[in-house]
Amino acid sequence: MVRSKNKKIILSLILLIPFVFGGFIPNETMMPAFRMKKIVLDAGHGGKDPGNIGSRAREKDINLAVTLLVGKYIKENLPDVEVIYTRDDDSFPTLEKRPQIANINKADLFVSIHSNSAANKSAFGTETWVMGMKHFDNNFDIVKRENSVMLLEEDYKERYEGFDPSSPESYIMFNLMSRAFFENSVTLADQIETQFKDRVGRKSRGVKQGPFYVLWTPSMPSVLVELGFLSNSTEEAFLMSKQGQEYMASAIFRSIRDYKIQIEGN
Repeated sequence: MVRSKNKKIILSLILLIPFVFGGFIPNETMMPAFRMKKIVLDAGHGGKDPGNIGSRAREKDINLAVTLLVGKYIKENLPDVEVIYTRDDDSFPTLEKRPQIANINKADLFVSIHSNSAANKSAFGTETWVMGMKHFDNNFDIVKRENSVMLLEEDYKERYEGFDPSSPESYIMFNLMSRAFFENSVTLADQIETQFKDRVGRKSRGVKQGPFYVLWTPSMPSVLVELGFLSNSTEEAFLMSKQGQEYMASAIFRSIRDYKIQIEGN
């Protein structure tokens, strides 16, 4: 009789557990939904650093014009997203400071916008880069060129702890980078290249990996966009035109918008 009564009490307690502790057991419905709230847009080069120079255009000017348009489109169409610029004028934020701005502001995305150049004047097309070491030897020239911006900074040896952008051995440390944001970075990069190709009609040279310093330190998904080659006179003219800049900025905006929808699960 006592044993039967004890059994009933134990059974009742077991049945009560979900009701008593249910509120303390985490589940997917209780987890706060991710929302992309801040994006940092980085217009490459600037100030005393003109970047690549075409027959008429300077990279720093093209980068800034397109970056400001991307920010404008985001503000107009995604009012819940805060846009932060590493520069919105002809200033020269250091290579170190650009990703720091993203980290300090706890941004959800970092997009660095650039324009390419090559010794071969016929080279043309867009590229979007993510942090990585794949095909490092083949891509070393462009990686070295972008990272060499640090040589324009005072005390760069101390600031970058002896890193030499022209030495392949210096890039060993990039093998230690975190891959926590790699997949999301590739997702955005692929969307950008698809937009360039399918909506703007540009030649896409694809998504590539490179150990760019500006992509190594951000604590969020990050991409570096190459809009085209200023060394190619036809592509230079397109990127200098108002229509060309609007088309490229619109493509980047649409990619960010679609990426936001995808990762938020809407």
